[in-house]
Amino acid sequence: MRALVQTAFGGPEAVSVQRVADPEPGPYDVVVQVGACALNRLDLLQRRGPGVLPGFSLPHIAGMDIAGRVVATGSAVTGLTAGDRVVVDPTVGCGSCPHCLAGERGHCARLRVIGGNMPGGYAEFVAVPADLAHPVPDHVDLDEAAALPTPWSTAWNATYAVGKVTAGDCVVIQGAAGSVSIAAVQLAKRAGAQVVAVAGSDEKLAVAAGLGADLLLRNDAPITDAVRDYTGGRGADVVLDHVGAATWRHSLSCLRIGGRLVTFGNTSGDQVSLSLAEIYHRGLRLLGAGAYAPADFTAMLDAYFAGGMRTLRAAECGLEDLHESFGLERSRDLVGRVLVRP
Repeated sequence: MRALVQTAFGGPEAVSVQRVADPEPGPYDVVVQVGACALNRLDLLQRRGPGVLPGFSLPHIAGMDIAGRVVATGSAVTGLTAGDRVVVDPTVGCGSCPHCLAGERGHCARLRVIGGNMPGGYAEFVAVPADLAHPVPDHVDLDEAAALPTPWSTAWNATYAVGKVTAGDCVVIQGAAGSVSIAAVQLAKRAGAQVVAVAGSDEKLAVAAGLGADLLLRNDAPITDAVRDYTGGRGADVVLDHVGAATWRHSLSCLRIGGRLVTFGNTSGDQVSLSLAEIYHRGLRLLGAGAYAPADFTAMLDAYFAGGMRTLRAAECGLEDLHESFGLERSRDLVGRVLVRP
Protein backbone atom coordinates (compact mmCIF):
# COMPACT_ATOMS: atom_id res chain seq x y z
CA MET A 1 0.00 0.00 0.00
CA ARG A 2 0.97 3.67 -0.27
CA ALA A 3 1.70 5.50 2.98
CA LEU A 4 3.28 8.76 4.11
CA VAL A 5 6.25 7.56 6.17
CA GLN A 6 8.29 9.67 8.56
CA THR A 7 11.93 8.52 8.66
CA ALA A 8 13.59 11.49 10.41
CA PHE A 9 12.83 14.69 12.33
CA GLY A 10 12.66 18.06 10.62
CA GLY A 11 10.79 19.66 7.75
CA PRO A 12 9.17 18.24 4.62
CA GLU A 13 12.23 16.12 3.92
CA ALA A 14 11.44 14.02 7.02
CA VAL A 15 8.46 12.32 5.34
CA SER A 16 7.85 10.73 1.95
CA VAL A 17 5.25 8.61 0.20
CA GLN A 18 6.46 5.02 0.17
CA ARG A 19 5.23 1.55 -0.64
CA VAL A 20 4.89 -0.53 2.54
CA ALA A 21 3.31 -3.86 3.38
CA ASP A 22 -0.46 -3.99 3.77
CA PRO A 23 -1.46 -4.41 7.44
CA GLU A 24 -2.78 -7.78 8.59
CA PRO A 25 -5.47 -7.98 11.27
CA GLY A 26 -4.77 -9.70 14.57
CA PRO A 27 -7.54 -11.88 16.03
CA TYR A 28 -9.31 -8.85 17.57
CA ASP A 29 -8.49 -6.30 14.86
CA VAL A 30 -10.08 -4.96 11.72
CA VAL A 31 -8.33 -3.50 8.70
CA VAL A 32 -9.87 -0.23 7.54
CA GLN A 33 -9.50 1.22 4.07
CA VAL A 34 -8.97 4.88 4.89
CA GLY A 35 -11.54 7.17 3.31
CA ALA A 36 -10.28 10.30 5.04
CA CYS A 37 -7.92 11.18 7.88
CA ALA A 38 -7.86 14.61 9.55
CA LEU A 39 -4.62 16.43 10.24
CA ASN A 40 -3.69 17.10 13.88
CA ARG A 41 -1.19 19.45 15.49
CA LEU A 42 0.53 16.43 17.06
CA ASP A 43 1.50 15.28 13.55
CA LEU A 44 3.46 18.52 13.08
CA LEU A 45 5.09 18.44 16.50
CA GLN A 46 6.31 14.87 16.11
CA ARG A 47 7.56 15.49 12.60
CA ARG A 48 9.72 18.35 13.87
CA GLY A 49 10.86 16.21 16.79
CA PRO A 50 11.44 14.93 19.29
CA GLY A 51 8.54 12.52 19.66
CA VAL A 52 5.91 13.81 22.06
CA LEU A 53 4.24 10.53 22.99
CA PRO A 54 6.12 7.84 24.95
CA GLY A 55 6.93 4.93 22.69
CA PHE A 56 7.18 7.01 19.52
CA SER A 57 9.75 5.59 17.12
CA LEU A 58 10.82 5.90 13.51
CA PRO A 59 9.79 5.00 10.89
CA HIS A 60 6.30 6.22 11.67
CA ILE A 61 2.97 6.64 9.87
CA ALA A 62 0.97 9.50 11.45
CA GLY A 63 -2.76 10.23 11.22
CA MET A 64 -5.05 9.92 14.26
CA ASP A 65 -8.56 10.81 13.12
CA ILE A 66 -9.66 8.10 10.69
CA ALA A 67 -12.86 7.14 8.94
CA GLY A 68 -13.26 4.49 6.26
CA ARG A 69 -14.57 1.04 5.37
CA VAL A 70 -13.72 -2.29 6.96
CA VAL A 71 -12.01 -4.58 4.44
CA ALA A 72 -10.83 -7.44 6.69
CA THR A 73 -11.62 -8.74 10.17
CA GLY A 74 -9.70 -10.87 12.65
CA SER A 75 -10.80 -14.37 13.54
CA ALA A 76 -12.32 -13.33 16.90
CA VAL A 77 -14.12 -10.20 15.69
CA THR A 78 -17.90 -10.09 15.88
CA GLY A 79 -20.27 -7.25 15.05
CA LEU A 80 -18.26 -5.83 12.14
CA THR A 81 -18.00 -7.15 8.61
CA ALA A 82 -16.29 -6.13 5.40
CA GLY A 83 -17.94 -3.06 3.90
CA ASP A 84 -19.01 -1.49 7.20
CA ARG A 85 -18.40 2.26 7.43
CA VAL A 86 -16.54 3.17 10.63
CA VAL A 87 -14.83 6.00 12.50
CA VAL A 88 -11.92 5.14 14.80
CA ASP A 89 -11.22 6.09 18.40
CA PRO A 90 -7.41 6.46 18.28
CA THR A 91 -6.68 5.68 21.96
CA VAL A 92 -5.52 2.14 22.77
CA GLY A 93 -5.10 1.19 26.43
CA CYS A 94 -3.48 -1.88 27.96
CA GLY A 95 -6.89 -3.14 29.10
CA SER A 96 -5.71 -4.40 32.48
CA CYS A 97 -4.41 -1.44 34.56
CA PRO A 98 -6.65 0.28 37.14
CA HIS A 99 -7.30 3.21 34.79
CA CYS A 100 -8.37 0.99 31.89
CA LEU A 101 -10.55 -1.12 34.17
CA ALA A 102 -12.19 2.06 35.50
CA GLY A 103 -13.00 3.26 31.96
CA GLU A 104 -10.24 5.88 32.00
CA ARG A 105 -8.14 4.54 29.13
CA GLY A 106 -6.66 7.96 28.38
CA HIS A 107 -4.68 7.81 31.64
CA CYS A 108 -3.19 4.36 30.98
CA ALA A 109 0.57 4.39 31.61
CA ARG A 110 1.01 2.18 28.54
CA LEU A 111 -1.31 4.21 26.32
CA ARG A 112 -0.87 3.79 22.61
CA VAL A 113 -2.36 6.17 20.08
CA ILE A 114 -3.17 5.21 16.51
CA GLY A 115 -1.16 7.65 14.42
CA GLY A 116 0.66 8.88 17.53
CA ASN A 117 2.94 6.04 18.58
CA MET A 118 1.58 3.27 16.35
CA PRO A 119 0.77 3.25 12.61
CA GLY A 120 -1.99 5.66 11.64
CA GLY A 121 -4.22 6.83 8.83
CA TYR A 122 -1.85 8.56 6.39
CA ALA A 123 -1.97 5.35 4.42
CA GLU A 124 -4.38 3.43 2.23
CA PHE A 125 -5.11 0.92 4.99
CA VAL A 126 -4.72 0.75 8.78
CA ALA A 127 -5.23 -2.07 11.29
CA VAL A 128 -7.05 -1.08 14.50
CA PRO A 129 -8.63 -2.92 17.44
CA ALA A 130 -12.17 -3.80 16.44
CA ASP A 131 -13.70 -2.32 19.59
CA LEU A 132 -12.34 1.10 18.57
CA ALA A 133 -14.07 1.06 15.18
CA HIS A 134 -17.51 2.63 15.58
CA PRO A 135 -20.21 2.33 12.90
CA VAL A 136 -21.03 5.50 10.95
CA PRO A 137 -24.71 5.86 10.00
CA ASP A 138 -25.64 6.28 6.35
CA HIS A 139 -26.67 9.92 6.74
CA VAL A 140 -23.14 10.96 7.85
CA ASP A 141 -20.41 11.00 5.21
CA LEU A 142 -16.96 9.68 6.00
CA ASP A 143 -15.33 13.11 5.59
CA GLU A 144 -17.57 14.45 8.33
CA ALA A 145 -16.86 11.46 10.56
CA ALA A 146 -13.08 11.84 10.13
CA ALA A 147 -13.30 15.39 11.48
CA LEU A 148 -14.74 14.19 14.79
CA PRO A 149 -12.51 11.92 16.91
CA THR A 150 -9.85 13.94 18.69
CA PRO A 151 -11.32 17.48 18.87
CA TRP A 152 -14.91 16.48 19.53
CA SER A 153 -14.05 13.88 22.18
CA THR A 154 -11.72 16.36 23.85
CA ALA A 155 -14.44 19.02 23.81
CA TRP A 156 -17.05 16.58 25.11
CA ASN A 157 -14.82 15.61 28.03
CA ALA A 158 -13.98 19.24 28.88
CA THR A 159 -17.54 20.54 28.51
CA TYR A 160 -19.55 17.75 30.11
CA ALA A 161 -17.43 15.22 32.02
CA VAL A 162 -15.11 17.78 33.66
CA GLY A 163 -16.76 21.19 33.25
CA LYS A 164 -20.26 19.91 34.10
CA VAL A 165 -21.86 22.55 31.88
CA THR A 166 -25.62 22.66 32.34
CA ALA A 167 -28.57 24.75 31.21
CA GLY A 168 -28.34 28.37 32.30
CA ASP A 169 -24.57 28.41 32.74
CA CYS A 170 -22.54 31.22 31.21
CA VAL A 171 -19.57 29.58 29.49
CA VAL A 172 -16.56 31.48 28.16
CA ILE A 173 -14.72 29.64 25.38
CA GLN A 174 -11.20 30.81 24.54
CA GLY A 175 -9.78 30.37 21.04
CA ALA A 176 -13.35 29.98 19.88
CA ALA A 177 -12.62 29.15 16.22
CA GLY A 178 -10.13 26.34 16.89
CA SER A 179 -11.18 22.78 16.09
CA VAL A 180 -11.82 21.85 19.73
CA SER A 181 -13.66 25.11 20.41
CA ILE A 182 -15.84 24.71 17.31
CA ALA A 183 -17.08 21.56 19.00
CA ALA A 184 -17.24 23.11 22.47
CA VAL A 185 -19.39 26.04 21.35
CA GLN A 186 -21.96 23.64 19.91
CA LEU A 187 -21.83 21.25 22.86
CA ALA A 188 -22.29 24.07 25.37
CA LYS A 189 -25.28 25.40 23.40
CA ARG A 190 -26.66 21.85 23.27
CA ALA A 191 -26.58 21.86 27.09
CA GLY A 192 -28.58 25.10 27.18
CA ALA A 193 -25.70 27.38 28.19
CA GLN A 194 -25.05 30.97 27.18
CA VAL A 195 -21.75 31.02 25.26
CA VAL A 196 -19.21 33.85 25.25
CA ALA A 197 -16.79 33.26 22.37
CA VAL A 198 -13.33 34.83 22.51
CA ALA A 199 -11.11 34.83 19.41
CA GLY A 200 -8.42 36.83 17.66
CA SER A 201 -10.30 38.26 14.68
CA ASP A 202 -13.71 39.35 13.52
CA GLU A 203 -13.64 36.57 10.92
CA LYS A 204 -13.17 33.92 13.60
CA LEU A 205 -15.85 35.46 15.77
CA ALA A 206 -18.22 35.30 12.81
CA VAL A 207 -17.60 31.55 12.70
CA ALA A 208 -18.45 31.25 16.41
CA ALA A 209 -21.59 33.33 15.87
CA GLY A 210 -22.67 30.98 13.12
CA LEU A 211 -22.35 28.09 15.55
CA GLY A 212 -24.61 29.77 18.11
CA ALA A 213 -22.34 31.85 20.35
CA ASP A 214 -24.27 34.56 22.20
CA LEU A 215 -21.55 37.14 22.95
CA LEU A 216 -18.49 37.74 20.76
CA LEU A 217 -15.28 39.22 22.15
CA ARG A 218 -11.93 39.81 20.49
CA ASN A 219 -8.78 38.89 22.41
CA ASP A 220 -7.92 42.58 22.74
CA ALA A 221 -11.29 43.50 24.28
CA PRO A 222 -11.76 44.17 28.03
CA ILE A 223 -12.90 40.58 28.45
CA THR A 224 -13.44 40.53 32.21
CA ASP A 225 -15.54 43.70 32.19
CA ALA A 226 -17.55 42.52 29.18
CA VAL A 227 -18.35 39.17 30.79
CA ARG A 228 -19.36 40.80 34.04
CA ASP A 229 -21.58 43.27 32.20
CA TYR A 230 -23.16 40.39 30.28
CA THR A 231 -23.88 38.46 33.49
CA GLY A 232 -25.14 41.39 35.53
CA GLY A 233 -21.92 41.62 37.53
CA ARG A 234 -21.80 37.94 38.49
CA GLY A 235 -19.17 36.51 36.15
CA ALA A 236 -18.97 33.32 34.13
CA ASP A 237 -19.84 29.94 35.60
CA VAL A 238 -17.31 28.08 33.44
CA VAL A 239 -14.32 28.94 31.27
CA LEU A 240 -13.06 26.40 28.73
CA ASP A 241 -9.45 27.23 27.90
CA HIS A 242 -7.14 25.21 25.64
CA VAL A 243 -5.00 28.24 24.71
CA GLY A 244 -2.88 28.41 27.86
CA ALA A 245 -0.58 31.16 29.08
CA ALA A 246 -1.88 33.95 26.81
CA THR A 247 -5.45 33.67 28.07
CA TRP A 248 -4.86 32.46 31.63
CA ARG A 249 -5.33 35.80 33.41
CA HIS A 250 -8.56 36.67 31.62
CA SER A 251 -9.89 33.15 32.12
CA LEU A 252 -9.45 33.38 35.88
CA SER A 253 -10.61 36.95 36.34
CA CYS A 254 -13.90 36.63 34.44
CA LEU A 255 -15.13 33.74 36.62
CA ARG A 256 -17.84 34.20 39.24
CA ILE A 257 -17.33 33.26 42.87
CA GLY A 258 -17.09 29.45 42.82
CA GLY A 259 -16.58 29.37 39.05
CA ARG A 260 -14.82 26.58 37.19
CA LEU A 261 -11.80 26.96 34.90
CA VAL A 262 -11.30 23.90 32.70
CA THR A 263 -7.82 23.85 31.20
CA PHE A 264 -6.98 21.37 28.47
CA GLY A 265 -4.26 22.85 26.29
CA ASN A 266 -1.16 25.04 26.22
CA THR A 267 -0.66 26.17 22.64
CA SER A 268 0.37 29.68 23.75
CA GLY A 269 2.71 28.53 26.52
CA ASP A 270 2.78 26.16 29.46
CA GLN A 271 3.91 28.25 32.44
CA VAL A 272 1.54 30.60 34.26
CA SER A 273 1.46 32.41 37.59
CA LEU A 274 -1.48 32.66 39.92
CA SER A 275 -2.44 34.04 43.30
CA LEU A 276 -3.36 31.32 45.76
CA ALA A 277 -5.36 33.90 47.72
CA GLU A 278 -7.42 34.64 44.61
CA ILE A 279 -8.19 30.97 44.19
CA TYR A 280 -9.24 30.21 47.74
CA HIS A 281 -10.90 33.54 48.61
CA ARG A 282 -13.08 33.32 45.50
CA GLY A 283 -13.60 29.57 45.81
CA LEU A 284 -12.46 28.95 42.25
CA ARG A 285 -12.06 25.43 40.91
CA LEU A 286 -9.18 24.66 38.54
CA LEU A 287 -9.93 21.51 36.58
CA GLY A 288 -7.71 19.64 34.15
CA ALA A 289 -9.31 17.80 31.25
CA GLY A 290 -6.32 15.96 29.85
CA ALA A 291 -7.79 12.72 28.53
CA TYR A 292 -11.21 11.71 27.29
CA ALA A 293 -12.69 8.33 28.22
CA PRO A 294 -14.18 5.66 25.93
CA ALA A 295 -17.60 6.64 27.28
CA ASP A 296 -16.96 10.23 26.16
CA PHE A 297 -16.17 9.04 22.64
CA THR A 298 -19.31 6.92 22.38
CA ALA A 299 -21.56 9.60 23.87
CA MET A 300 -20.07 12.23 21.57
CA LEU A 301 -20.76 10.12 18.49
CA ASP A 302 -24.33 9.37 19.58
CA ALA A 303 -25.02 13.07 20.12
CA TYR A 304 -23.41 14.17 16.88
CA PHE A 305 -25.06 11.48 14.77
CA ALA A 306 -28.44 12.50 16.22
CA GLY A 307 -28.08 15.77 14.28
CA GLY A 308 -28.10 19.49 14.99
CA MET A 309 -24.32 20.01 15.04
CA ARG A 310 -21.71 20.26 12.31
CA THR A 311 -18.03 20.07 11.59
CA LEU A 312 -16.07 22.66 9.64
CA ARG A 313 -13.50 21.58 7.06
CA ALA A 314 -10.86 23.95 5.71
CA ALA A 315 -9.19 21.91 2.96
CA GLU A 316 -8.43 18.44 1.68
CA CYS A 317 -5.40 16.89 0.03
CA GLY A 318 -3.75 13.65 -1.03
CA LEU A 319 -0.69 12.06 0.53
CA GLU A 320 1.59 13.78 -1.98
CA ASP A 321 0.13 17.18 -1.07
CA LEU A 322 0.45 16.83 2.68
CA HIS A 323 3.46 19.15 2.91
CA GLU A 324 1.27 22.06 1.82
CA SER A 325 -1.39 21.02 4.31
CA PHE A 326 1.15 21.02 7.13
CA GLY A 327 1.62 24.68 6.28
CA LEU A 328 -2.12 25.25 6.52
CA GLU A 329 -2.25 23.58 9.93
CA ARG A 330 0.43 25.97 11.24
CA SER A 331 -1.55 29.00 10.10
CA ARG A 332 -3.31 31.02 12.79
CA ASP A 333 -5.98 31.83 10.20
CA LEU A 334 -7.04 28.21 9.67
CA VAL A 335 -10.66 27.47 10.62
CA GLY A 336 -11.79 23.85 10.38
CA ARG A 337 -10.07 20.54 9.78
CA VAL A 338 -7.69 19.60 6.97
CA LEU A 339 -8.61 16.21 5.52
CA VAL A 340 -6.13 13.82 3.93
CA ARG A 341 -7.35 11.34 1.31
CA PRO A 342 -4.84 8.49 0.79
